[in-house]
Amino acid sequence: MTTSGNYSNHLGTETSPYLLQHAHNPVDWYPWGAEALDRARAENKPILLSIGYSACHWCHVMAHESFEDPATAAVMNELFVNVKVDREERPDLDKIYQTAHSLLTQRTGGWPLTMFLTPDSQVPFFGGTYFPREPRHGLPAFTDLCQRVSGFYREHRDELEKQNRSLIEFMTSMNQSTAQPGNRLSAMPLDVARQQLEQQFDATHGGFGGAPKFPHPTSIERLMRHWASTRDEHKADERALQMALFTLDRMALGGMYDQIGGGFCRYSVDERWMIPHFEKMLYDNGPLLSLYSEAWAATGNPLYRRIVAQTAEWVMREMQAPEGGYYSSLDADSEGEEGKFYVWTREQVQQLLSDEEYAAAAPRFGFDREPNFEGKWHAHVYTSIESLAATLKLDAAEVEQRIDSARRKLFAAREQRVRPGRDDKILVSWNALMIKGMAQAAGVFDEAAFLDSAQRALDFIRKQMWHDGRLFATSKDGRAHLAAYLDDYVFLVDAILELLQVRWNSEDLRFALQLCDVVLGHFSDPAGGFFFTADDHETLIQRPKPLSDDALPAGNAIAAKVFGRLGHVLGDTAFLDAAEGTLKPAWNSMQQGPYGHTGMLNALEEHLYALETLIIRGGNDMKSWQKDATDGYRPRRLVFSIPAHVDDLPGLLQERKPVAGSAAWLCQGTRCLPPVTSLEALRRQLAGDQS
Repeated sequence: MTTSGNYSNHLGTETSPYLLQHAHNPVDWYPWGAEALDRARAENKPILLSIGYSACHWCHVMAHESFEDPATAAVMNELFVNVKVDREERPDLDKIYQTAHSLLTQRTGGWPLTMFLTPDSQVPFFGGTYFPREPRHGLPAFTDLCQRVSGFYREHRDELEKQNRSLIEFMTSMNQSTAQPGNRLSAMPLDVARQQLEQQFDATHGGFGGAPKFPHPTSIERLMRHWASTRDEHKADERALQMALFTLDRMALGGMYDQIGGGFCRYSVDERWMIPHFEKMLYDNGPLLSLYSEAWAATGNPLYRRIVAQTAEWVMREMQAPEGGYYSSLDADSEGEEGKFYVWTREQVQQLLSDEEYAAAAPRFGFDREPNFEGKWHAHVYTSIESLAATLKLDAAEVEQRIDSARRKLFAAREQRVRPGRDDKILVSWNALMIKGMAQAAGVFDEAAFLDSAQRALDFIRKQMWHDGRLFATSKDGRAHLAAYLDDYVFLVDAILELLQVRWNSEDLRFALQLCDVVLGHFSDPAGGFFFTADDHETLIQRPKPLSDDALPAGNAIAAKVFGRLGHVLGDTAFLDAAEGTLKPAWNSMQQGPYGHTGMLNALEEHLYALETLIIRGGNDMKSWQKDATDGYRPRRLVFSIPAHVDDLPGLLQERKPVAGSAAWLCQGTRCLPPVTSLEALRRQLAGDQS
């Protein structure tokens, strides 16, 4: 987006690819920081705050229409101090100003987010999302809007000050979640969420709600966990499982999944999962790797194995830096067009494939139908292998072989195209989600390459982004900076707990405990739970305390889960108290909107029902013991195999002394069973036979 010669604003030394895209705009952009805020106060100019991210299509549109236009830039520079923020590097600012936007406009926000702030206190007094250069779709021209907002600021200061006071009071009150006397945690929100999810479920196409349709991993996980819980009580809710699996099936067979190269796009613009918004985000694909691995563990459906394998291959091929960390995202656009990298003409497909391959691939992916994306074709699975085999009078294996061959040829041809832009900054929280996904896939499918990938990412974070006992949130080109957030710490602990179940590493456990110490020491709210920012973070107009999920599970939800899990594994009551102390202040929110708190509900379930922790100590036969214990889908069972030579373990683990051969200690909640030294005895314990 460099349309203005040699001009450079104040963004040229930033690490965010998104900010660097705007470093040569004629707009006099500043990053968020003292220089911009001081100038706004000194000149008494409102701040025009623009928040976006590099893979955001409409951010690019607004940049091209307005921020690259010298006339528009001249108006912005005259009337405002202009501040650009990457929402991925500064989720603290994004959370605050998205909340303010919803309060001011009574509409949901999004990106680009355009907010106008007072210069003295950075309180927003007007805002919106995308604004066009010329009036259209009921939206004013951006320059006209800027002039009207500036005039309103100059002429209505008393009115604005009154509005700002009310806004700040309300935003402050939103954070006051405390445990109420008499609050007793129960399973009621779990059951209500189950019903709400069914009410939102699209029985025709899968997923929840209408278009645009997002994957909502925590909602799918909640349904699967609900099924597993009822199954273990011998009254399995098969409808809950069916809703989860049908959604996973339709996403996997739809165009939101990249049928040629693997990996999921951000969302589907239609209700049928056919046409995606083509950006690919790390934070979607990590949780989806986890879900499809778990779905395979529950069902053995080969579709889920294929999706995991292809997605993990895409991650390792395109999203992992040589140094180990995972990149953030791939753009929706290439060569200035959304989706251009991914779509096909029929002639391209016919020229690339043999007649036999085309006869199978065309009906499979819809190339023999009407075009489905702006006169071209985006692959979407229309026909099953079995149906094709019947039509073509071939064995299913032969059809599958032809489709695989066609896919390889299409992929090789696509690799020659101009690629979408890649945001190559490395974010701890998003890396943690992918580390967890790769670790779960490694454990379920016994795949060493997935495990190695996850371990390299964790090692990168510990080496490059952990300094003086604190995490940095972001890293690019060897430069790590910005104080990390709650999500960074607790998502990483969650990922480490998954890795430890695939292979034991005492150093990783020690790192997880160090992370927990920081969370307890710097993020705790005395009233219970945790703030999104640390106590020594920059002072902003609000200190968010996230309880409900958005695109990611709430940080407090993951905190409650990991503190509960570590409390049971280590026998540490302080961790158990931290988990309960996070759930109780969230109780009213969970009751009022269970559907929006599915992450927190997963932690609630593990608090209410006995979490099984199994410690195996021993030698060569440990792997067979672990395989038995982890077979199937058991979300409330943690299994750690610790080699006999490992010593100096923390807490309860140190009491699990190795013996000749192998031994296992099973605890159900805080009740621990006697150790067993044979696999048959362990099987009886796991089956509930304690005779």
